[in-house]
Parts: sequence; C-alpha cells; structure tokens
Amino acid sequence: MYEYKCVEMRSKIFGGALSGDKLEKVLNEHAAQGWQFKTMSAVDVKGRIGPGGTDGLLLTFEREKK
Repeated sequence: MYEYKCVEMRSKIFGGALSGDKLEKVLNEHAAQGWQFKTMSAVDVKGRIGPGGTDGLLLTFEREKK
C-alpha cells in the first residue's frame, strides 16, 4: 500500500521566482523523509487576497505506508 502527498509551491513564497536550486531543495527534503517524487504540474494557485491566481507548481510524492 502507498500513501501520497501533494505540495503546492507558489512563486511568491520563494521571493517571486522558482529556481532549480529551490525546487531541488524541496525535492531533497522530501526524499530524506522517504517520499519518492512522482509528478509535477504547473498550476494556477489561488492567492489569499483578490480574485487572481499565482503561478505555481503542484508536486506529487509517493511512499510505502509503514
């Protein structure tokens, strides 16, 4: 059996730009916890204020249930 985890990455959280280094850090942090990266999708993540969205990424991870 497996469990899944989805992580939203908004560009605003990372100072306005998503770089390869920042993405690599997030991937390695999850890998250290036993999560295997499965997919990445570009998404329009809704902001807290206003009707507009913020460009971001949705990362999906998988690991065996313990």
